[in-house]
Amino acid sequence: MMISKKAIPRRTVLRGMGSVLALPLLDSMMPALAALQKTPARPINRFGVMYVPNGMIMKNYLPAGEGAGYELTPTLRALAPFREQVLVLSGLECIPTPGRPGGAHAKASTRFLTDVSPPTSETWLDAGISMDQILAQETGRHTQLASLELAIESGETAGACDTGFACPYTNTISWKSQNTPLPTQNDPRVVFERLFGDSTSTDAKARLARLRQQRSVLDSVGEEVAHLQGALPQSDRTKLAEYLDAIRGVEQRIQIAEAQSDEPLPLVDHPAGIPAGWEDHVNLMFDLQVLAFQCDLTRVITFMVGHEHSGMTYPQIGVPDAHHPISHHQQEPDKVAKVALINAYHVKMFARLLEKLQATPDGDGTLLDHMTMMYGAGMADSNSHSPIDIPLILAGGGAGHLKGGRHVRFKNMPLANLHLTLLDQFGVHLDRIGDSSGRVDERILSL
Repeated sequence: MMISKKAIPRRTVLRGMGSVLALPLLDSMMPALAALQKTPARPINRFGVMYVPNGMIMKNYLPAGEGAGYELTPTLRALAPFREQVLVLSGLECIPTPGRPGGAHAKASTRFLTDVSPPTSETWLDAGISMDQILAQETGRHTQLASLELAIESGETAGACDTGFACPYTNTISWKSQNTPLPTQNDPRVVFERLFGDSTSTDAKARLARLRQQRSVLDSVGEEVAHLQGALPQSDRTKLAEYLDAIRGVEQRIQIAEAQSDEPLPLVDHPAGIPAGWEDHVNLMFDLQVLAFQCDLTRVITFMVGHEHSGMTYPQIGVPDAHHPISHHQQEPDKVAKVALINAYHVKMFARLLEKLQATPDGDGTLLDHMTMMYGAGMADSNSHSPIDIPLILAGGGAGHLKGGRHVRFKNMPLANLHLTLLDQFGVHLDRIGDSSGRVDERILSL
């Protein structure tokens, strides 16, 4: 580590041609006094959510054993490389609010982070501020963006909404207030521009004209990058070069995706999203999340793999059937097997995100060390729409707050209790949220 009387400010950015490029954490950003005292700077904890729709085949998902000796189930097998950084939690509940019947899918996605059931109404919105937005109010004071709300499916083409319930209930999991759902963004180009460049218009034609006139983000800040690199020690120059390569790679992939988006593709092979390939789209959204965390542009990101009622098809794994209809499997073996394949496929993609986070240095560790990642669904059994024993996983080190390698089973515990404890770990202390009845003992998560 470089020890000097000066340190580069943590939030240093490079500017040029209307583009702003934030930097990752470099050794030179460590306070000089902390370096002299050999006291590492306190790591930043980030919060990420990956939500999957339409429930799961629980017999393939839920481990039978508890504690450190549990065995990974067929659905969770892809998490084997990250076993020691994963906490499988069971016994958590999302019981609907009394007096607000129906809408199993609307309730699943809405309650996942708000712990409040929506009412039966296609026009009246009433939920609660979601815990990611409670957290964003605190962490957003230190970042360019308070939070990002991402998705793979477009809110306009995700399919039918739950009968009798307004579409925002199934199309987002983030709520700014009880009446304000936050829309998700599924276009990588729009997300990239939000992170690294200002857009004067959201009109597609205007944005295309601006893109043709301007150079890439990296070309735009080239002189400042060259000047900064000359003042950095070799370790920081290497780290900065890797970060810039990652940005360049994302830019190029977005350009390729945009070029391909005009090509006609068979409907069955072209689920809603950009680029055309589902995995390519997911991976690109993963890379954007990693970049956003790496350069501390935001510390809170939610990501919906699919909206509730999603009709996404997965022919690439042998499931050409629409997801939601076959989730009502009625115990038919063929449908059960296909839904289980989808569940395992989603977990495989989650493992890919963990791999990217683990491969990204951050201070004295990696982004995964300094992350609290929540993975799960708003309902358990997809056929019965059960809100009891919902699938939930915590991954990452939580900047010292989480210790994985275990299956922890609770008994009839409101999910809201876990939310309160996670907020505590970020220094945000509330008396209650939603239907909370207390807190999860923090020692259980960090043993």
